Amino acid sequence: MSTDADSTARAEQQRLQQELLRRARTTAARRAPDTDTTLDAARPGRVPLSRAQRRMWLMERLGGAGDSYHVPFATRVRGPFDPAALATALTSLVARHTILRTCYADRDGEPYQEVLPAPHTVAVPVVDSATANAPALLHQEAARPFDLAAGEAVRARVLRHGPQDHTVLLTFHHIAVDGGSLDTLADELAALYTTAVDGSGGPVLAVPPQYTDYARREHDEIPRLQPELDRWSGLLADATPPRLPLTAAPGTTNPSAAVHTVPLPPALPHGLRALGAEQRATLFAVSLTAAFAALHRLTGDDDLVIGVAGTHRSGTAMRGLVGLCVNTLPVRVDASDDPSFTELLHRVRDALLEAQRHRHLPFDLVLERLGATARGTDGTALVRVTSDVLGEPTVLRLPGTSVEYVDVPTGGAKFALSYGLDLGDAEQPTALVQFDPNALDDAAARATVRDYAALLEAAAASPELALSKLPGLGTPRPSATQRSASGAPQVPSTQAPPEGHADPSATGDSAPDGADHPAAHALRAHPQVADALVVRPVQGPTVAYAVLNDSAGPSGNELLGLLRRSLAPESVPAAVTLLDALPETAAGALDTARLPAPSGPSSPRAGAVTEGFTSLLGLTPSPDDDFFALGGHSLVAVQLAERLRTGLGLPLTGLDVLQARTPRALTALLDERAAQQTAAKTAGKPARSRAVRPGTVLVTGATGGVGAFIVRELAAQGRPVLALARPESAHLIATEGVDVIAGDLTDLAGLRDAVRDADAVIHAACTFTRPEVDLAAMETMVDAWSRGPFVFVSSVDAYGHPHADQVLEEAPPCEPVSPYGQAKIDCEAMALRAAGTGGRGGASAVRSPIVWGAHERLREQLRWGAIGTLYQAARRGEPIELPRPGTGGHPWYGAAWVHAAALARAMTECLDRPVHGVANAVSGHVSWHDLAHDLTELLGTRGEVRETDDVPRDLDHRWHYDSHRLARPLRAKPGEDRRTVLAEMIDGMTNDNV
Repeated sequence: MSTDADSTARAEQQRLQQELLRRARTTAARRAPDTDTTLDAARPGRVPLSRAQRRMWLMERLGGAGDSYHVPFATRVRGPFDPAALATALTSLVARHTILRTCYADRDGEPYQEVLPAPHTVAVPVVDSATANAPALLHQEAARPFDLAAGEAVRARVLRHGPQDHTVLLTFHHIAVDGGSLDTLADELAALYTTAVDGSGGPVLAVPPQYTDYARREHDEIPRLQPELDRWSGLLADATPPRLPLTAAPGTTNPSAAVHTVPLPPALPHGLRALGAEQRATLFAVSLTAAFAALHRLTGDDDLVIGVAGTHRSGTAMRGLVGLCVNTLPVRVDASDDPSFTELLHRVRDALLEAQRHRHLPFDLVLERLGATARGTDGTALVRVTSDVLGEPTVLRLPGTSVEYVDVPTGGAKFALSYGLDLGDAEQPTALVQFDPNALDDAAARATVRDYAALLEAAAASPELALSKLPGLGTPRPSATQRSASGAPQVPSTQAPPEGHADPSATGDSAPDGADHPAAHALRAHPQVADALVVRPVQGPTVAYAVLNDSAGPSGNELLGLLRRSLAPESVPAAVTLLDALPETAAGALDTARLPAPSGPSSPRAGAVTEGFTSLLGLTPSPDDDFFALGGHSLVAVQLAERLRTGLGLPLTGLDVLQARTPRALTALLDERAAQQTAAKTAGKPARSRAVRPGTVLVTGATGGVGAFIVRELAAQGRPVLALARPESAHLIATEGVDVIAGDLTDLAGLRDAVRDADAVIHAACTFTRPEVDLAAMETMVDAWSRGPFVFVSSVDAYGHPHADQVLEEAPPCEPVSPYGQAKIDCEAMALRAAGTGGRGGASAVRSPIVWGAHERLREQLRWGAIGTLYQAARRGEPIELPRPGTGGHPWYGAAWVHAAALARAMTECLDRPVHGVANAVSGHVSWHDLAHDLTELLGTRGEVRETDDVPRDLDHRWHYDSHRLARPLRAKPGEDRRTVLAEMIDGMTNDNV
C-alpha cells in the first residue's frame, strides 16, 4: 500500500531523473558538433559539384524555380514529444553529414561546394498553431527561400497543436538530399532523438560516407565515360520531346503544379504484379507501359520518350550516403503499329533495361552531347514527361508516439506532365497526373489521367488486346505530320480576315500576311490580345505586331513563346512587337510604312547581345540564330544573363535567355524592359523642381524598417527626399517633402539615374541573401555618384568573429566572415575608395547591430533568429536556456542593439559631417539573460531562465562595439530606452502565433 511519502519520493526521483536527462542532452549537444569533425577535416576546400547538384544550382540561378526544389518532410506526432531532444538530435545529424552544412558559390562562372564547420546547435523553433491553420503555416515555412551561399540546406519548425500533439517539419533543399536520403535521415534522426530523450549512449551509428567524396569521384570519372556517352547519345539521336496539347489559356502564368487523380480498385496492384511476373517485368515496367500508352493517346506520336528516376547509389560503400544521387533516365519507346499491351510492355521492358545500363551517365552530359536536336522547336528539353510508382511515404518515427505523414505541397511542377501509380494507401491505390498548367491544357490532363487509369485496369484484365481495342482509348490524336510542332492543330491559312482587321492587300514597304497568317490567328486567340498582324518585310524575316487589351497583358517575348509552342517552325515570326494600335491611313487601311521596325542590329542593345553570344559561344551569331543550335545550354544562359544584366542595367534571368533563344528576340525583350523602366520612372516620379529644392537626398530601401526612420528624420529636418521604392510600396512613404521613384536594387539603370538626380545618398537597401545583387547595385551607384556625401548602412557582421570581446571602430575583420558580412566589406570599400574623387563628397560606412523600432519590418526579429527564439519561448512561458557567463572563456553573451530613430539621426549627421571611414552605431548592449527577463516581464509570463555550458549558434554573440565617433546623434532621447522599444515592438505584433 503506497503512502503520501512514497508518492513524494517517487515524484522527487522522477524530477531528479528529468534533470539528469536534461543535463545529459545539454552535454550531448555541446559535444555533438565535435563527434564527427574528422569526417571533413581530412579533405577540406573547394570541391566540384556533382552533375546532379550542378543541375539544381543552375535551376536556382536560371530563375523562376521558386520552391519547386524544396523538399518538405513533415510528420504529425501524437504523444510525448521533446523539442529540445529533437534539436540535440538534429544538431548531431548535421554534424554527421557534411552535405547538410555545405555552401555553394562560383568562380569565373564555375560552381563549387565547400563544407562549413559543424554548428554548435541547430535551432528547432516551436510555434503554437490550431490544426486548421497548420497547412498554411507549413506551406509558408516550406516555401521560404534557401540561402545556398550561406550553407543553409535544412531548417526545422515544430507546430504545437496541443500538449501531446505536434507537427514536425524539416525542410531540405534538393541540392542536398533525394528520396533515398530521406529514409536514412529519418532513421538516424529517430535513433539520435531516442538517445537524447533517454540519456543513454544509444546505438553507435556507423561513420557515414560523405557526399564530397562521391562528387570528387564522379568528377574524376567523367573523362572515362566518353565512349559510353557516344553510344547512349547515338541511341537517343533524333528523339524529340513529346508534343503536348497547349494550355487552353495561352500566355497566362500559373506558378503552381496541378494534380488530377482517379481511384483504382484495391485488388488492381496484385493483378498488375501478376501480369509483370508472367512477362518477366516489374510492376514499375507495367505502370510505365500504361503511361506510354496514355501518352500515345494524348499526342498521337509513335516515337515517345518518358523520363524515369535512376540512382547512382550502388554497393555497400554508398550505404548511408546522404546527398543528391538521382539521375534522369530517358526511356525511348516505339508505339507504332497498334501493339497489344503485352507487346508494348516487352518494348518498354527492353528500353527500360537499356536505360538502366546507362544509369551512371549523367543526363545533363547526354543532353550536351545531343545538343539542339534533343529539344523541341519551342526549346523544351527532351524529358518533359515522367512516370513513377509511389510507395508509402517516409515518416519520422519517434519512440512512444503515433505518427502520421503530412503532405506539404510545393510550388511549380518540375516537368510538364508526370504519371504516377500511388500505392501509399494499400486500401485505395490511385492513378494520378501532376502537370504544369502553363504547358498542358487542363481538359487534356483530365482526359489522360482517365486513360491512364483505364489502361491500368484493362491491362490486368485483357493485356492481349491491341491498344486501340482497350477500354478508355479512342482514336489517337492526329499524327505529327498532321499537327504543329506542339501537337496543336494547324491553323488554316486560307481563312478570310475577320471584319475590322487589317487588309492583307494593303501596300507599302512590306508584304503583309495580315490577319490570315497562322501566327495572327494564334495571337488573336489570346484573351488579352485585341488585334494582331504578321508582316514579311522586303528584307529580313517575318515579324508580328500585337495590340493588347490593356497594358497589364503579356510581353512580346511571352507571346513569341506561345507561338513557338503552338505553331509549326515555319509559321513562327522572328519577333512579336507590341503596339498601342495598328497604324492606319486616312482611308482606314493599314499603313505598313508606319509600322516600327522590330529590334535588330540597329537597336542600341543589339551589340551587347551579339557580343555576349560571341564571347560565350565562340561564334558570331546572325540575328535569328538559335541559342541551342549554337551550342548554348543552361550554364551559358546564366552567364549570358548576368553579363547583360550587369552591363545594361536591365532585369534579365537565364530563363529569359532560354525562352528568347535568338539574338533578335533577346534584344527585343531587353528593349521592351528598357521601355518599361522608362515608363515606370515617368509614372512613379512626381514633378520636382530641382531649381527650388537643392540638397535632395536619395534614400534607398525607403520602405524598410531602417529606411522608413531615415526618411522620417530627413523630412523632419526639412530636407528634400527622393525615396527609392517598389511601385507597390510607394504609397507607404508618400508624404510632404518626399518624392518617390520606382525601382529596386536589381534595376541598375534606375539606380544610376536616381543617384545622378540626387545631391546626397543614404544607401539603406539590402537583399540580405544575394550578395551579388548588393555588390552590383553598389558598383552602379558609386559609378553614378558625382557630388555630395554618400552614407552606407553597413553591419557589424563585417567584423566577422573578432578574437577580442571589445571591438574598436574600423578593427580588421576576423574569420569566419559570413557572405553577408563580406558583401558589406566589399561595398564599404567601393564607396570609401571613390570618396573625394571626381567631385564626390565624403563617404561614411555606418555599421549597425540589431535595429529595434516600432515598424513592421523590424518586428520580424521577434519571429526569427536569436531574438525570435527567446521571444517565442518567453511568450509560451517555457524554460529558456542561455549560455553561462564564462563559457568558452568569454565573460558575457548578449547582443548589441540600436534604436532605429537613433540610427537615422546618425546617418543624417554623416551628411553634414562625414566620418570618412567606418563608424559603429550602437545604442547599447544587452545580455541574453537581461533580454529574456525583459521579454518575460513585458509578456507577463513566468518562463524559467536556465544557464548552461552550451552556446547555441544563434546565441554565440559576445562582442561589445565601440561607437564614440557618432556618440552625439546616438544619445538616447525619451522613449528610446530598451524596455520602451521592446514594448512597442511587442504591442505591434499580431496574434497569429506565427
